Formats: sequence, C-alpha cells, structure tokens
Amino acid sequence: MKIVLGYSGGLDTSVIVPWLRENHGADVICMAADVGQRGGVAKLAGKAFTTGASAFFGEDLREEFVSGYVFPVLRAGAVYSRKYLLGTAIARPLISRRMVEIARRTGAQALAHGCTGKGNDQLRFELSFAALAPDLRVIAPWREWDISSREDAFAYADARGISLEGIDEDKLYSRDENLWHISHEGGPLEDPANAPGDDVFLWTCDPAAAPDRALDIEVGFEKGIPVTVDGEALSPLALLETLNALGSEHGVGRADVIEDRVVGIKSRGVYETPGGTILLTAIQELEQLVLSRRCLALKDDLAPRYADLVYEGRWWTPEREALDALVDALMANVTGSVRLRLFKGQATVLSRKAPASLYDLDLASFGASEGYAHSDSSGFLKLFSLPQRAVAAQRLAAAAKPAKPAKPAKPAVDAAASGPASPNGGQPRAPGLVHAAGD
Repeated sequence: MKIVLGYSGGLDTSVIVPWLRENHGADVICMAADVGQRGGVAKLAGKAFTTGASAFFGEDLREEFVSGYVFPVLRAGAVYSRKYLLGTAIARPLISRRMVEIARRTGAQALAHGCTGKGNDQLRFELSFAALAPDLRVIAPWREWDISSREDAFAYADARGISLEGIDEDKLYSRDENLWHISHEGGPLEDPANAPGDDVFLWTCDPAAAPDRALDIEVGFEKGIPVTVDGEALSPLALLETLNALGSEHGVGRADVIEDRVVGIKSRGVYETPGGTILLTAIQELEQLVLSRRCLALKDDLAPRYADLVYEGRWWTPEREALDALVDALMANVTGSVRLRLFKGQATVLSRKAPASLYDLDLASFGASEGYAHSDSSGFLKLFSLPQRAVAAQRLAAAAKPAKPAKPAKPAVDAAASGPASPNGGQPRAPGLVHAAGD
C-alpha cells in the first residue's frame, strides 16, 4: 500500500513515517508544502528519506496560498473568535488538495496526517479529503498508536536509530507558521492567567520598543483585492511579505485569543498577523466608503459564517462557493486606496478614497446643499416616527379610560352561626392559647 503523508519534518511526522511502515506495511510518500514558513521545504527531503520515506514532494504553494486562499478570507472579512484571522485554518484546504493530487499521480491508496484527536486540524484535513477523494482511506496515527507524549516519541525514534537532529527535545511552544501568520500555543500559554512572555513572539517587535517615529503607508485595492503598496504594484506574495515586514517592525498584529475548538474545548492561542491586520483594517475602511448601509450589514452577517466555514474545515463545499459569489458581488466596486499610520502596535486609518465612493461632500455638509433641503426631513420624520407615535397614542388612550369599579366586599360572617365573637376581630384563636386583654 502507498500512503501520502502530510509532512512537516517535525517530531510527529518524523515518527509517523516509520510507524506507518511498521504498522501498515506501507510505502510512505511525504508531501511538504511551502506556504511561507521559515526554511521552506528544501531541507526536508533528506530528513524524510532518513526516517524511511520512499518518495518526497516539496511543493512551493506560496503564491497560490496568498491569492487563492488568504485573499478570499480577507475579502470576506472572516475573523474567528473576534480576533483570530484564521492563519492556520486557511492553509489546510490547500495542503489537503495537493496531497490528493499527489496521491492520484502516484497511485496511493491512502492519506495520512499528524493531527491529534483534540485539535481542529483533523477536521480540516479529513473534511477536505472527504470532499476531494472519498475513495481514499485516511490514517490518523494519533488516534491509533500508544505514543502519548513527546518523550514517548523521542524514545520510539531512539529505539529505531532514527535521527531527530534539529528537533528540540525541550520545545516549550507549539507553533504554526505561514505567510499569513505565526501562532503560539502550549507551555505557559495554556493557563489564560499567564501573560505571554517576551520569548513567545518571533515576528513582531514589542509595541513599547517599536520606533518612536510613525510610518505612513498607502494600500491600494481592486475589487477588494490588495494590489499596491505606496503606489507600487506588487504580486500577492510580494505585497503580503512587504506588509508583514512593515507591520512587524512597528509591533502591529498581535492577538491573544481564547477560542472554541470544534470539538468543544476552549483553548488559547497567541497570534502574530501583521500584514493581515493592516489589510483587514484598510479593506474594512474602504468598504465603509463604497458599500451602502444594507450591503455593509449583509457583509457583517456573512463574515462570521465564512469564518466558521474556514475554521471548521468546510472549504471544499458548495456553501463556500456560494459565499464567494456573494463576496464577489459585494466587492465589485471596492476599488481605491487607504492611507494608514503604523505606530506602537496600531494601524490607524488616516484617509481613504475610491472612484465609486458613496460619500457626497455636498450632502454630508452641515450647511445648505443643492440636493437636500433641511425642510425635506419633516415628512420623513413624520413617517419614520409613525410606529413610536402609534404606541404612544395607544398608551395614552389606555391611561385615559375610567377605572373599573371596585368589587363589592364579601359579606361578614353571621356571628350566631359562627359562635361567640373573638376579641381579635373574629379570627379564631389557636387552641390552648390564653390571650390577655389588649392583645
């Protein structure tokens, strides 16, 4: 049997290669995707073959990742848990699709991944596999083997003479890196009461230590797609790399997030998304200028649904295709530019302009306007306040109605029928109690 393994060269996948050979008698074909992580995939082939792989595919997917996956998420305004820009989640459908393509090319019968049973990535990979290759078997070692810790994994490799050179045995944080972001989890971050230490962040400068002089930049868009920085046309890859560098220098894009995993567990992640933070701030400001109030409301309804779709691994679905069509319609006139100021961790909008702007300076002015007279609002206000006036009239009418007559009091109990009167106003005495006069 041939198995295509999504390979990163880390501890888990380095151990999975020999485990698949031993437990499934498989030829293991490793596929490593370059989506912008430092080091790329050039040095991973040797590691894969050392651990027992029969073939290796190193795939440069950076340009496609930005244009075909990152920018659609940006245009949709998709943000999960109010702050997470979906950096890890959005890389998975692309990697999954490429694994399937390699499986078809090599005649593999199965696909394998190194995701744990507690995390979200197992859904993202396996839902993608189900959509793209339902005929292929899926193997998830973390749901089968008895390895339960990093120590177990190192011991497994050591017993088989497998070199894990370059892998830190005392690794404190679990990280995922690509062009859109770098994430940090585990270690002291597992306790939400702990503030992230200086050793957590790898991209962004501490905002307090960022340059004391602000940097002003301009980002240009065409139909919601970023195309220029300071007037210079750039490819999607070059544009994001440029903004990542500028944002990191000024401490922009840090987020500390408590999120809900799909399996129901709350977890904590610390993210650095400098270029993404700049782009999201800019495109949302351009939308405010170009989209009508109802279109903005529609976009705000769509964004969290798109975010859930990406987070839960439902990229390869008709739902996503339909949402993309809706985004395309909304973004048709979102062309223009936004100037921002980067300073001490913040990306602040300075100005914005667009050919299809709905902002009319004559109408927006507090003074007299050719197209709008102040008296025009009288009829509008009368109609717009009609529901409030109807409610008020009903309440006034109800308040003016005469009060209903009080119900007649119940007749007194006949003294002769009820026995001698008691000195407490006719209320029976509790048996055995003596009441003094004046009780």
